[in-house]
Amino acid sequence: MKNILVTGACGQLGNEMQLQALQYPEYKWYFTDIVAPEGTPVQVLDICDQEAVEAFVQEHEIDILVNCAAYTAVDKAESEPERANMLNAIAVGFLSLAMEHRRGQMVQISTDYVFDGTAHTPYTEDQPTCPNSVYGNTKLSAEIAMRVNNPSGMIIRTAWLYSTFGNNFVKTMLHLGHEKEQLGVIFDQIGTPTYARDLASGIMAAIRHGIVPGIYHFSNEGVTSWYDFTRAIHRIAGITTCHVRPLHTAEYPTPASRPHYSVLDKTKFKQTYNFEIPYWEDSLRECIEALNK
Repeated sequence: MKNILVTGACGQLGNEMQLQALQYPEYKWYFTDIVAPEGTPVQVLDICDQEAVEAFVQEHEIDILVNCAAYTAVDKAESEPERANMLNAIAVGFLSLAMEHRRGQMVQISTDYVFDGTAHTPYTEDQPTCPNSVYGNTKLSAEIAMRVNNPSGMIIRTAWLYSTFGNNFVKTMLHLGHEKEQLGVIFDQIGTPTYARDLASGIMAAIRHGIVPGIYHFSNEGVTSWYDFTRAIHRIAGITTCHVRPLHTAEYPTPASRPHYSVLDKTKFKQTYNFEIPYWEDSLRECIEALNK
């Protein structure tokens, strides 16, 4: 029986990993976050505390660590670079080093923001990174720490994450669609949404197969824009009273720069773990149906 630790267990992906645990009782699971909600299996662990991280990993003999914790407020990171770097990079150094001391493997979740978004074809894992935001730079620093400290682990870059848990773009567009008669959404940023439930399933596929060290890309299949994504959300949810109009990025300035094109090539993940990734709109429909329940 392998012992699996999931950090950031109260976030979107962390909650999905808790659901995965119910399907795989052959593993011994540990879930941690900075706070532990009552009635949940989550324990308190501050991943920014190196001694606490080392102690937890050693005491519970952790074999695999899935780090779902992150500072994800992309715009706020521009004004809080030290805090973002602490959680996204330095803490990852603590986690990966602790796993190396245990001779275990870590799964680090990274992002499309490590690229500048100037490409016109899907990004492969070996293309040069060039982040142009504080958030992107902290996540790239985490990748470097991972490769140095725990080379037997894996890095999974993902994009446009949403789920039935927490706050995310899908929930926001559903809320605004019901509240507003008109909505402007950016149409010239292209990528692929990722249903966190699919990513959690992919992580479990890697664990069950046996983690093959390296960097991987994972998002749902297909390509869309934020504008088309919103139209699909409203169409599937049956929202007809809100007019969605396309906006140029320049019409909606933000503190942090976003990649204009961040489609990820998933070939390596699919071939390595023999995993079929669902089409983005099929997964969106599944998520909205789950929210309606």
